[in-house]
Amino acid sequence: MKSILFNYRNLLLVLIVFGAFSCVPARQFQDEKAAREKAEADLANIKTQFDELSATNKENEEKLGQLEKQVMILENDTTMTGISMRKMINQYDKLNSLYEELNRKHQELLSLNANETEKISTELQLTQEKLNQKEAELLKLENELNMRKQNLDQMQADLLAQEKRIIELESMLNAKDSIVKALKDKLTLALEGFENNGLTIVEKNGKIYVSMDESLLFASGSWTVNAKGKDALNKLAKVLAENPDINIMVEGHTDNFPYKGSGQVKDNWDLSVMRATSVTKIILSNTKIDPSRITSAGRGEYVPLDPSNNSEARSKNRRTEIILTPKLDELLKILESN
Repeated sequence: MKSILFNYRNLLLVLIVFGAFSCVPARQFQDEKAAREKAEADLANIKTQFDELSATNKENEEKLGQLEKQVMILENDTTMTGISMRKMINQYDKLNSLYEELNRKHQELLSLNANETEKISTELQLTQEKLNQKEAELLKLENELNMRKQNLDQMQADLLAQEKRIIELESMLNAKDSIVKALKDKLTLALEGFENNGLTIVEKNGKIYVSMDESLLFASGSWTVNAKGKDALNKLAKVLAENPDINIMVEGHTDNFPYKGSGQVKDNWDLSVMRATSVTKIILSNTKIDPSRITSAGRGEYVPLDPSNNSEARSKNRRTEIILTPKLDELLKILESN
């Protein structure tokens, strides 16, 4: 009995601990708690009744033993009268009947106790099964919560990493914009005498476009740079040499009027390539410029500024563009890591 009550108390403590975290409705928990408290009270009451009857039965057994001794003494006493003997025997019979009645009740109570104990044990077993079920549900819920917490922690870490990369990107973009603006200011100052005289400097899409008209660099149909053009290109090269983190693209452009040449230059494609190459070589004559920074390309007649088919449009389209772009190696590394 003590073992059952001890286990019951332990189970009750477990129920209280896990109940704080489980999703069992409060009403159901209270009902189960009340049922367990009633079962414990019933056990305590039955145990008390059993102890009381056991004590009474023991007392009656002692009295009966004393009477039996007195009867034996009286039976051996020849001086006692027959009437006294009969009275003693009658008292003995009454006490013996009373003992038998008490013993019968005692047996009934024992049987009742056994039935009640079995009933309470069954209830406790059912309660234990319910507790095991709730414990399993709680364990499952805790596992799910731990999994969700891990997922949430991972998401938070990913968000922090992305936020860090975004901050780095913004910082680099801001730095790039500052470099582009500073470079444009330097070029404007260096080419002050040429700007709007066959030369324009435009900042667009994070790049700087230095556009030189044909008239500033070449004679019609030629790819040899004239003196004025060399002067402008040398001043441009000096600024580029002072800014080594700038990539350089030289593009040659022609109009749509067919060029009919001979030898190595036969058409507008060839002419645009040769003009871009001539400009590139003059820029590279400044030995401080790393040749790996510069790229030459002939675009022919296929990227016109003005698609109109007239002399004014063709004049605009005959040009050499020097496109300056800040190096974005670190920025590309960040983008590739996403």
